[in-house]
Amino acid sequence: MTAPVPASAAGGAPFSAFERMMAMRYLRPGRADAYVSVIAGIAFAGIMIGVATLIVVSAVFVGFREELVSRMLGLNGHMVVQAVETPFDDFAAVSERLGKVEGVRFAAPLVEGQALATGRKGPGQGVLLRGMTGEDIARLDLIARTLKGGTLEGFSQSETVIIGARMAEKLGMALGDKLTLISPEGDVTPFGTTPRVKAYPVAAIFEAGMSDYDSSVVFMPFEEARLFLNVENIAHALEIFLERPDDIDALRPALEEAAARPVFLIDWRERNRAFFDILEVQRTMVTMVLSLIVVIAALNIVSSLIILVKDKGRAIAILRTMGATKGAILRIFVMAGASIGVAGTLAGVIAGAAMTHYVEDIRAFVSWLTGTTMFNPELYYLNALPARLDFGQIASVAALALFLSLLATLFPSWRAARLDPVEALRYE
Repeated sequence: MTAPVPASAAGGAPFSAFERMMAMRYLRPGRADAYVSVIAGIAFAGIMIGVATLIVVSAVFVGFREELVSRMLGLNGHMVVQAVETPFDDFAAVSERLGKVEGVRFAAPLVEGQALATGRKGPGQGVLLRGMTGEDIARLDLIARTLKGGTLEGFSQSETVIIGARMAEKLGMALGDKLTLISPEGDVTPFGTTPRVKAYPVAAIFEAGMSDYDSSVVFMPFEEARLFLNVENIAHALEIFLERPDDIDALRPALEEAAARPVFLIDWRERNRAFFDILEVQRTMVTMVLSLIVVIAALNIVSSLIILVKDKGRAIAILRTMGATKGAILRIFVMAGASIGVAGTLAGVIAGAAMTHYVEDIRAFVSWLTGTTMFNPELYYLNALPARLDFGQIASVAALALFLSLLATLFPSWRAARLDPVEALRYE
């Protein structure tokens, strides 16, 4: 005699032991309906791959943005102060006042200009010449902590330069070699303005890990840079470095007051707004496209449950005749489908986290396998593929996968609950 359906299932108690047992039993492969388990396995794999892919892509975008911001702010000031109405001939006094504002690490005077650099090999290249004191450069962790050779000691009183590792490699330069700089802002003669040409020994070589800086920036002592660029008694700007870069809005009024002269302030967000806006648009579009993987996997859950309901029609009818309610049948198939989504999501989160941890090794392996340079630093600014796990983003991806998985179970489960036992058993 067949055992009756437990009262909890017949009475509609949510997710009873009987309902969980039946849901898991329907998912186990059997001889006659192995194809149902195969389709369920495909849906599981699809959700796992979709979740893992979304997590890795989100981690790369987050890491890429954070790494770019940290390196940009490691070399450039969080806020740039430029003179308005009159030349910046009082930069020393303004710099001292700004440095005393609470929340400011230091304010550094700066002269900047373009020049042509030539070395022992190569045709030469255009460079960005930045004149700063040795003390201020030593406060730039991105430079001071990434020196591959040389020293900053005595830099302010010398006639030397500091260059990046990529520039040194391209121009064939080593410590002590002379870098020839040509400035269009030269000397005025009766025959016109002649370019200024001077050779400077290389005092140090840094490797900031950002191709633009490593290949095109030359640091020169502040006073020497003013002479070379033909700038007398003024600074082009002051760069302000804050304790917390996100405090720029709160500190702006205090900085304007401390300047005590007409100035124009521009912060790092305004200077790089277009770049980061494009990066955010790319992140949003890629995430939307890759979310389709999870949607397709959810459709596989729909198809697998529809086939399961069709295959288990006789069993459903027998359960109904034994006292199972429509709600119990609905919950059985909801659990059967949702369990695929939950398992796939958990596996995807684990796989995504593991791939994120080894993303640079994966990039190197794919580059070796294909013989191509993936994530070329000349194009993407950084010399390594960064990735940062954002637990909020992981939660969002997991919630999306679980929601779509649950949504995919509703229609097949509703059809199973509406199955008429009389019609299902009529020809049995």
